[in-house]
Amino acid sequence: QVQLVESGGDSVQPGGSLRLSCTASGYNYNCLGWFRQDPGKERVGVATIASDGRTVYADFVKGRFTISKDNSKNTLYLQMDSLEPEDTALYYCAAGLGVPAGSKHLCGKGVKYDYWGQGTQVTVSS
Repeated sequence: QVQLVESGGDSVQPGGSLRLSCTASGYNYNCLGWFRQDPGKERVGVATIASDGRTVYADFVKGRFTISKDNSKNTLYLQMDSLEPEDTALYYCAAGLGVPAGSKHLCGKGVKYDYWGQGTQVTVSS
């Protein structure tokens, strides 16, 4: 059974930091990613990481957020620094097979993700 469980969401002041975690089990994935959604808005990609460690970031988080994974713990992370009120959202982790491209798999924009966690809330407010 596939399970993705996020944790680490909290309320912080602008300029603060948070680290989100996601434990992933029961699925042989090539791609892991973080997405976020505001109420009434579409879910958008934040960052993705391929099995070989290649990362892709949305422009609005470049230089502030870092995605990483610990394969020994089956855990995905999102380190979020310099948080802004606009980063307030429900954050989801997701897993997918990716799109084959030679010996690699593409994991970024437009790639379908098959399994999703329940989400963890991040609120940035003074």
